[in-house]
Amino acid sequence: MGMWILKGISLFGVIFIVVLMLRKQKQMAGSTEKDSVTGLTFKETWDKGMQPKNLIATLIIGVVANFFDTLGIGSFAPSTTMFKLTKSVDDVLIPGTLNVGDTVPVCIEAFLFFDFVPDMDLLTLVSMIVASIVGAYVMAGIVSKFNRRKVRYAMFVAMFILATVMLMKWLGVGPFGEIGTATGLRGIKLIIAIVVNFILGGLMSIGVGLYAPCMALCVLLGLDTGCAFPAMMGSCAYLMAFGNSPKFIQEGRYDPVACWTQAIGGAIGVFCAFFIVKSLDLRTLTLVVVIVCYLTSFLFLHDAIKKGEAI
Repeated sequence: MGMWILKGISLFGVIFIVVLMLRKQKQMAGSTEKDSVTGLTFKETWDKGMQPKNLIATLIIGVVANFFDTLGIGSFAPSTTMFKLTKSVDDVLIPGTLNVGDTVPVCIEAFLFFDFVPDMDLLTLVSMIVASIVGAYVMAGIVSKFNRRKVRYAMFVAMFILATVMLMKWLGVGPFGEIGTATGLRGIKLIIAIVVNFILGGLMSIGVGLYAPCMALCVLLGLDTGCAFPAMMGSCAYLMAFGNSPKFIQEGRYDPVACWTQAIGGAIGVFCAFFIVKSLDLRTLTLVVVIVCYLTSFLFLHDAIKKGEAI
């Protein structure tokens, strides 16, 4: 019963974010107010995103990145890389676009994976999810006001950390090489899970994907590896739907077109990956993403130093 309640909340998250985006779009459609950082009105940002090269690029990114996401590799790294390489989303809008745009596909992931381990302890799962939501909500209020230089430095750090964690996962270093059997946590282990997931939820707001580090956390604390899927997907789905995405939407600090293409394309990618996940070579895919993440992190550093506030 508990898992079905969580599944229902996931579906509500999809509806909630779609309604917020539609309401914001209606509110800003005729506004002449220019964003203090991008220098564009909402309509100008929309028109820029609707350019064929940007529209097609972000739709493809949505499908591919969320395909990877469902495999446990994560969508933030490939999305950020492809946004950067195709120049389809302004750097300063990337954190908000990552979180708002991926909310729909990640909520669908959570719906599909909540009963991946049917006997997972609900207290452990719900505690980790709530902690991540609070962390994301607190941090989003700060990140949504960053200027372009700060976002570039933050994305450099975020991408570098994410690439390193993923490399550790690929090499089997540290907790990634251990296998746990528990389906729930109590005492100090539960407290650690809550505190760390709070931090990971906050880091989501600057583009550090929660999946890989949350998987490491679960395995390190002795949980069955399968428990990582509902924990990480549930955490991301809820923190995005009810934590940071509403704040990014409120601030208008996201690319509206890219978010719609991520939602639509991402949903397609999730369903494709869900049905063929067992037939793919995840080690090869993960290694490719690791290499690209490192390259992209230094692209952000280069732009932060050389371009500063310039696009």
